[in-house]
Amino acid sequence: MRRLTYYVASTIDGFIATEDGSVDFFPVGGDHGPAITAQFPETLPTKVREALGIDKANASFDTVLMGRKTHDFGVRTGTSSPYAHLRQFVVSTTLPENPDPDVELIAEDPLARVRRLKREPGLGIWLCGGGELAYALLPEIDQIFLKLYPIVLGRGKPLFGAGERLPDPARFRVITSRVYEDGVAFVKYSRVR
Repeated sequence: MRRLTYYVASTIDGFIATEDGSVDFFPVGGDHGPAITAQFPETLPTKVREALGIDKANASFDTVLMGRKTHDFGVRTGTSSPYAHLRQFVVSTTLPENPDPDVELIAEDPLARVRRLKREPGLGIWLCGGGELAYALLPEIDQIFLKLYPIVLGRGKPLFGAGERLPDPARFRVITSRVYEDGVAFVKYSRVR
């Protein structure tokens, strides 16, 4: 069965974006970027991969899920198909139709759709954001890959946002971790079942 991995950047106080959705406060550069990109090149947008000359085959993920707000970020930067090298899904109840011919819209019950996706053959499924979708899909998240930046934002979009309190804690264990010279920690968690 395929695994659903929430792979995302966060501040140490648990925010993935500012309240208006900006991620500009995450520094670009440092030694963590090339190391993590080498391991997960398919998580770079297609335009960035092309600019960097990356044409490696997908090794970890062949499918990406994103919420509408995460997808809108790509639209603001000029693309409605940000990950053309992956099978793309946008989860939204407010979009009237698919935002791009290469993107499939999930308008109802994302949990049921993810369960069907996990039963299909293929590589892993990458949940790239946002926090509200991560909360909705938490029962099916198998792994969390967290780029933890040494930043305290104070408020913003939480890692798991806009949900009610969980009836039971969702437990994960650290499977690997590495702290880079630039202070970014990359921690991989696996769900305890």
